[in-house]
Amino acid sequence: MKNVFKRYVPLLAVLVMAVMIAACSSDTKNANKAAESAAPASSPTTTEEAAPSTKTVYPLTIENYTNNGEGTEWKAKSQTFDKAPEKVVANTQGAAELLIKLGLTDKMVGVAALYGAGDPAVQEEFKKIPVISKGYASKELVVGASPDLVLGRSDLYADADWGVGTVEGLNELGIKTFVQNTSVKGSTLDSLYKDIEQIGQIFDVQENAAAYIAELKERAQTLKDKSAVSGEKTFAYVSDGGNGAIAIYSGNVDTFAGDVLGLLGLKNSFGTVTGDISKEQLIATNPDVLLLSVYTGGVDPEQTLKAFYADPSLQSLNAVKNKTIYPIDFNQFWGYSYSIFDGAEKLASEITANK
Repeated sequence: MKNVFKRYVPLLAVLVMAVMIAACSSDTKNANKAAESAAPASSPTTTEEAAPSTKTVYPLTIENYTNNGEGTEWKAKSQTFDKAPEKVVANTQGAAELLIKLGLTDKMVGVAALYGAGDPAVQEEFKKIPVISKGYASKELVVGASPDLVLGRSDLYADADWGVGTVEGLNELGIKTFVQNTSVKGSTLDSLYKDIEQIGQIFDVQENAAAYIAELKERAQTLKDKSAVSGEKTFAYVSDGGNGAIAIYSGNVDTFAGDVLGLLGLKNSFGTVTGDISKEQLIATNPDVLLLSVYTGGVDPEQTLKAFYADPSLQSLNAVKNKTIYPIDFNQFWGYSYSIFDGAEKLASEITANK
């Protein structure tokens, strides 16, 4: 399998004058319904703030992304929706689960990249979605599902056997695209909230989106509060490079995961490093924690942990001496979706229990 790491408000209302219409617009150019307010004839003109609309008015323009090919920088590109999409392909399991959370199961005609156990809370709904590929889906498979929108992880928008096609190529076929903000380098936890807000606008489920954002913000604050007393720790992403040999991944582009791990007081030891990282560099840096990515079809994590802890060359590592190598679910941390909270909460509990 390809390296799984690599593949990867509204504005204030205008002044309300007597018998004039107040209009507000969202930062995504959504022309929400105008609000009318008439001042009493005997009263002076007043200024009010219109309540934000929770109803999408189409056409709706959303600022999203495109690029010039694999490995090139993502840049802004708008997508205009004349109506809510009816046939959606999610290019990862995490993207599909997010749509389910917003009540959009019946809008999906395909999902791909099932590299984790998935969220048990949406398991029954997830079964209703056609699986076009358990691995990464090709453009042929995606287009064959006849979608009007392809939504998901940025680095899967590519003309390759593992890619769903480029943004430009799909748009030329009349297929809209939505690249998750969380999957673009430089993203933070706020990018997840933005994804949810924009999806809510696209599908006209803004109330669902607002409620879910509030729920996730509470979870984030709880994680931060519980971890504040522990102090900062350093970490590195590792995997089984074959026969129990340790492989190190910088994760310097995975800023969304890094931001969430920051809630736990974890700082990436190699977050600014590019290129391959050697075992010697890992030993010299000596992170407090190692995070072992686990994915469907990969090596048994228990087998890998046993090999790492027994490797004579790794015995000077704090994470080996203190038994602080923690398996993390690939789908949770690289699904670029809400499931990262499930992974972060589990990891936080394991770190606390290991004190």
